[in-house]
Amino acid sequence: MKDRFLAYIQYEKRYSPHTVTAYRTDLDQFFAFLSAQYQTSDISGVDHSMIRSWLVFLMEQGDSPRSVNRKLTSLKSFYRFLLKEGDVENNPMRRIISPKTPKHLPEFVEAGRMTAMIDHMDGDKGFPGMRNRIIVEMFYNTGMRLSELLYLKETDIDFHTDTIKVLGKRNKERLIPFTKKFGLLLKDYIKEKETSFGLVPELFLTDSGRKMYPKLIYLIVRDQLRSFTTLEKKSPHVLRHTFATHLLNNGADLNAVKELLGHANLAATQVYTHNTIEKLKKIYKQAHPRA
Repeated sequence: MKDRFLAYIQYEKRYSPHTVTAYRTDLDQFFAFLSAQYQTSDISGVDHSMIRSWLVFLMEQGDSPRSVNRKLTSLKSFYRFLLKEGDVENNPMRRIISPKTPKHLPEFVEAGRMTAMIDHMDGDKGFPGMRNRIIVEMFYNTGMRLSELLYLKETDIDFHTDTIKVLGKRNKERLIPFTKKFGLLLKDYIKEKETSFGLVPELFLTDSGRKMYPKLIYLIVRDQLRSFTTLEKKSPHVLRHTFATHLLNNGADLNAVKELLGHANLAATQVYTHNTIEKLKKIYKQAHPRA
């Protein structure tokens, strides 16, 4: 059942390899708990009390509410699949209440620090230096996800319309515009890449010309951010947050930002408005005589 479900989300639902791996890990942990606690691996005999005991077990071993909710999401999807396939008659997940997660505002880099970091990278020459700058600027100029950047190809870039075609979650395509200045940098980088490694369809490669991998992208972004920000998180997602926050701080329409980010609904984008409101509060306290 588990293998059929994982094949379903991979090939029919088109979930990313990262998501499929996470679902596999969550389900393996759940089945291991059933085996250790209840000496069973029969999913049809699982009831809501057994799932609740797993939830308590996860919390007691120190898993955060956010982590527990992700595991419960995996289990919910699994049971929906089992119901659809007729493998179970009832869905015990309907009686499971997810733990509340504390709301955290997305961390972002201030505009001045972001500009300073990009200017600092301006002198980087050669393929690795140019690639690293393009990666950082790509995240900041487009707000795309790491998984989206990882699979970019040269053919995804249209220099006539100054847009990039991105394949997002659920296999949904979207177009993201970029500036003329960034377009010139992209052209220079592509020339450098072709000089170093010839005609390769992938936009980003390792120093040796091999296919780029997520960990290297993360390390490139982290190494650049660590010199210009004291934020605890120094990941590509911080640059995505920075992209969205800076747009909204400068008056961008919320629906437009939603489309640029590839969010399925507006609620996911609205979290960035809190940063904008906090900025307005700060200005108000500094400027209003009665504040």
